[in-house]
Amino acid sequence: MTVVWLKFIHVIGIGLWSAGLLALPFLYRQRGGLKGKELYRLHNFTRTFYVGIVSPSAFVAIASGTALILLIGTYENWFSAKLVGVAAMTGVHIFSGLMILKLFEPDRSYPAWRLALTVTVTLVAISAVLTLVLGKPQIEWPSALDAFFSPGALSKFVGGIIGGTI
Repeated sequence: MTVVWLKFIHVIGIGLWSAGLLALPFLYRQRGGLKGKELYRLHNFTRTFYVGIVSPSAFVAIASGTALILLIGTYENWFSAKLVGVAAMTGVHIFSGLMILKLFEPDRSYPAWRLALTVTVTLVAISAVLTLVLGKPQIEWPSALDAFFSPGALSKFVGGIIGGTI
C-alpha cells in the first residue's frame, strides 16, 4: 500500500511541477512595460508561485520518485532515459528561478522568442518523461554508454573522482 500512496503523491507532484514550469514563462512575458505597483504585484506573485508551489512540487516529485526507486528497484534502460528528462526539467526549473532574479530589475523584458524556446524545451522534457514512463520502451544503449548506465556505475565513476568508495 505504501507504493500506491507514493505513486499517487509522485503523480500529483509531477503534475503540479510540470504545470508550474509551463506557466512561469507566461508570467514572465507579462513583465514588459510594467512599472510601480503593477510590477511589484507581478514580481511578488511570480516569486510566491515559484517558491510556494513550483519548487515544493519539484521536491515532492523528486523525493517520492527517489523513494519509489528504493522500494521498487527499477533498473531498466527506459528508466535511465527518463532520468535524463527529469534532469532537463530540473534545468528548466533552475533557469526559471534565475530568470525571476534578473527579469524584475529595471528596464527588463521577456522576449517572445524566449517564451517559445522555454515552453518548447519544457514540453519536450515533460513529453519525454511521460512517454518513457507510460510506454516503458525497450531501449538498447550503445556499447560505450551501456556500462555507464548499469546499476552501480555511478559509484564507480564518482569513487574514481573523489578518491573513495561510496
